[in-house]
Amino acid sequence: MASEIDALAEEIVQRRTFLDRIREEVGRVIVGQDAMVHRLLIALLADGHVLVEGVPGLAKTLTVRTLARTLDTGFQRLQFTPDLLPADIIGTMVYDERDRTFYAKKGPIFSNLILADEINRAPAKVQSALLEAMQERQVTIGEQTFPLDVPFLVMATQNPIEQEGTYPLPEAQVDRFMLKLKVIYPHKDEELQILQRWTTGSEPTAEPVASLDELEAARELVVRLYIDERVQRYIVDLVCATRDPASYGLERLEPLIEYGASPRATIYLTLCGKANAFMEGRGYVTPDDVLAIGMDVLRHRIIVSYEAEAEEVTPEDVVRTIFDHVEVP
Repeated sequence: MASEIDALAEEIVQRRTFLDRIREEVGRVIVGQDAMVHRLLIALLADGHVLVEGVPGLAKTLTVRTLARTLDTGFQRLQFTPDLLPADIIGTMVYDERDRTFYAKKGPIFSNLILADEINRAPAKVQSALLEAMQERQVTIGEQTFPLDVPFLVMATQNPIEQEGTYPLPEAQVDRFMLKLKVIYPHKDEELQILQRWTTGSEPTAEPVASLDELEAARELVVRLYIDERVQRYIVDLVCATRDPASYGLERLEPLIEYGASPRATIYLTLCGKANAFMEGRGYVTPDDVLAIGMDVLRHRIIVSYEAEAEEVTPEDVVRTIFDHVEVP
């Protein structure tokens, strides 16, 4: 087993070089936000969707757009608005007067990287149009079902402070996002760099520096990474602790959690742990890999009770408590 892990590590060193090129190219445009870029790359490697939340002006849209440009692949930006219709995203049936037949006109979702900008500004019927696409990687138009391109990744942004004209995402929609990232303000020195870089009259742009073949090869390798059964059991314990905290000596969390994380969280914690190990150049997963990405996997899958809201306890507080008390192998 040790020889197999060593062989995986050697292959990882060769396969992960494109990530360094992407980071360098993104760094030419984006100042700071290293944590967000790191997690977006994890989502790319683990083949999962990402929800990015932050106040206006933190380069959420710019970072996603820049990352898409570094990959030589298809990209579509969808600006979600209250008057948007599902057909504007997935497409619709169009009548051909010459043949007197209907044909499917595909929408902009038929691409590789989809930027759903301000997703919470569209009503529920539009948000639900993404459900089949995000989970099944296919779209049904009329009576026809079309597979989506590979890779297919939705990166959605939302603004948490404006409630006027917004529609909260349904729990079923949120659960389909592998990660939910919260973007914070840059440091003072980083803000000075932003000022100097974006007030010179020439805006920096990114160029393609990686191919789909490199990404697909990396994804295949990520799945093959070794994860010990003790780490697997640790992941299961973390998720089960969100559903039955009393079994883990966390009785005080019992009245604070309305609903815990689904089995999808177990799968995503494992895949993200593998992707994080890949980015670190290791052929095996450690508990630290799970903890490094665990908050972003779990924070949107735990629904707190009214009692928790009254006590101002957030899902992040619940996750931190679980991380602190579940025994690490």
